[in-house]
Amino acid sequence: MTGPLMFAQPSDPLRDPLRAPGPSLAWAAGTQAAGAGEGGARPILEPGRTCWRIEDTRRLGVIVDAEDYFTLAKTAMRRAKRSIYLTAWDFDARIRLTPQIRRPRRPDRLGNLLNWLATSRPDLHIHVLKWDYAELFDLARWSHPFMLRNWLTHRRLQYRLDGDHPTGACHHQKILVIDDSVAFCGGLDITANRWDTRAHRAREPLRRQPDGKPYEPFHDVMMAVDGDAARALGDLFRERWRRATGETLAPPVPPPSDPWPPALRPLVRDVRVGVSRTDPACNGRAEVREVEALHLEAIAQARESIYLESQYFASDAVAEALKARLAEPDGPEVVVVNPVRTTSWLENTVMLGARARIAQELRDADRHGRFGLYAAKTDGGNCITVHAKVLVVDDRLLRIGSANMNNRSMGLDTECDLSLEADPVAPEEAHVRRAIAATRDDLIAEHLGLPPETVTAEIRRRGSLVGAIEALRRPEGEGRTLDPLHEPAPDGLAAAVADARVFDPERPVDAVEIVRRVLPSRIPRTRHWLMMLGALLLVGGLWWMWRYTALSEWATLDAVLGAFHRLRDTGMAPLWLVLVYVAGGFTMFPLTLLIAATAIVMGPWWGFPTAMAGALASAAALFWVGRLAGRDLIERYGGTLVAQANRRLSDSGILAIAGVRAVPVAPFTVVNLVAGASRVRFGDFMIGTMVGLAPGALAFNLLGHQLERTITDPGAGDIALLAGLAGLALGLGWLTSRLLGARKGKDQP
Repeated sequence: MTGPLMFAQPSDPLRDPLRAPGPSLAWAAGTQAAGAGEGGARPILEPGRTCWRIEDTRRLGVIVDAEDYFTLAKTAMRRAKRSIYLTAWDFDARIRLTPQIRRPRRPDRLGNLLNWLATSRPDLHIHVLKWDYAELFDLARWSHPFMLRNWLTHRRLQYRLDGDHPTGACHHQKILVIDDSVAFCGGLDITANRWDTRAHRAREPLRRQPDGKPYEPFHDVMMAVDGDAARALGDLFRERWRRATGETLAPPVPPPSDPWPPALRPLVRDVRVGVSRTDPACNGRAEVREVEALHLEAIAQARESIYLESQYFASDAVAEALKARLAEPDGPEVVVVNPVRTTSWLENTVMLGARARIAQELRDADRHGRFGLYAAKTDGGNCITVHAKVLVVDDRLLRIGSANMNNRSMGLDTECDLSLEADPVAPEEAHVRRAIAATRDDLIAEHLGLPPETVTAEIRRRGSLVGAIEALRRPEGEGRTLDPLHEPAPDGLAAAVADARVFDPERPVDAVEIVRRVLPSRIPRTRHWLMMLGALLLVGGLWWMWRYTALSEWATLDAVLGAFHRLRDTGMAPLWLVLVYVAGGFTMFPLTLLIAATAIVMGPWWGFPTAMAGALASAAALFWVGRLAGRDLIERYGGTLVAQANRRLSDSGILAIAGVRAVPVAPFTVVNLVAGASRVRFGDFMIGTMVGLAPGALAFNLLGHQLERTITDPGAGDIALLAGLAGLALGLGWLTSRLLGARKGKDQP
């Protein structure tokens, strides 16, 4: 391992940190060398077209799966001296970074680690930037935004939300930069539902969410770089931070020591790395589509093989490029590894329909048997969530990043990819070509549950990726394998959504365009089609409200308190607050936040009855919406949360409802809708709701006005009181659940 690194400062600082610089002398030399060999082959990486910048890195590492990445990220952050930049689609402060270690170096939870680093390192500044709409997912996991912000409280630990994106877009870059000296980029958010080992066992006791619930095996890939490449990603983050907050961050002073994790063995050394972006047109900025251009150029120049791992397979531009190559008599092989399905019914409806259509088109174009679409599975035939975003072309290009193989990643969402390109003929780059091919073989070997050298030998023997996979893969259910993926053509709602491309557009789509696309679709003319269209419009309406109104800004304790204080001064404050609860239910506003604010503003005497009246009114309104919508529609298209809630309600009655309220299995809005669509009687539903919600609401109201200080500016005594409050609420909920469970057991024959 090398000693401390001394990084040279850029010779020509850019006025616009995100504008592509002109080609350097070294790049020009590389271009001439590439043009001289391989019959004048041009480079795939070209600044301003297929990438933003090409920068030097002394070390480049590839990290497969979150067990290794979370461990290395924790090590790198602990070695930080000046700055930590973290931007992601999502992150969860509650997760443990090294659950595989029985007694890890403390602190181990992400939120605790960041706070500890900010407290213990006086020269360290930490900036965390997250897509603003990801906070909606916090509602489903009961980690509300104000709770998360209160966790990250140190003055040198800044947590911000990034709303600088077009309608329907998301910030999808996953970047961690340490001291501008080491950077990680790829597909992994440091959040829940990501940690897994490379074994991807179907039953892994450590693979659990913060609340203890297990999840499916999960596969992803990251790239690590240092030197000028790491500094480029620092520039990218600082510009994102400026757009989101208006605050300009100065680059950190070079650190006195090397933050590269000692356990991370470089794949190659002293190479150049391309940084490619997707950045949609927004607020006067022109769009950037370097990621799409990179994929199209790489596919066009492929000679023998194209290997893809992606969460989706739905990009029209990439599909057209692959079809053209498969139709050639001597074109390259194409191997795509996907998950069987996604975890969301909406993603399944949108992406699986598009994948089925594209796969059939590619099979029709594949007259020479060179296309393989596979699903990664583990022991017992269980599915692996393939979340990686990898492209390997021959032994020439290795691209790892955040961009999925769908339309959104090519033009609508922000993305960042890193690429390593080797000269296809230069003898001095033979080690780079070997490293690229070895990375591909290692990934295939992981999916097949075999040693990498076995896969490499089989590819050489057969001269074919598809042939090697077919020869080595196991029958489904007999262990780790790649299973051919065949899906029926989409019909009904799936076909309509896939054809309309409403949820996977290449560019921003306004509300008028959404309606224009959906109305002439192929939704079947059954008695349910109006309700299905209504459901789509409802989702679109919620999307529009959180995007174009102040709703997202109101989802904080301070904002709700301000509004409730104003309502309290009116003549009919309790009635107005009840109406707010009803409106909040229809917008999936966090009920816990409303109850806390009611307790603070109204005090214990009026707070408890007002909160209960509001919650019951909201529950009743949503119950009847669910009943009018119909049981079949909600069960069919509601997804896993709805199915889980409906299982808990299947026995009906007061006890079932109260149990779901005491120990929630789904968001408040979802439970109400599902209850309405089930056979639960309205009277039982209301009584059960009141019994289940009362303990938590009462616990909040016991503190009354003191709750505000306890949450917003806690001292040592306040923290203890808040802990006691949380314990009381949990205890009451647990006791209610146990009592109801015991009563239910006695009532059963």
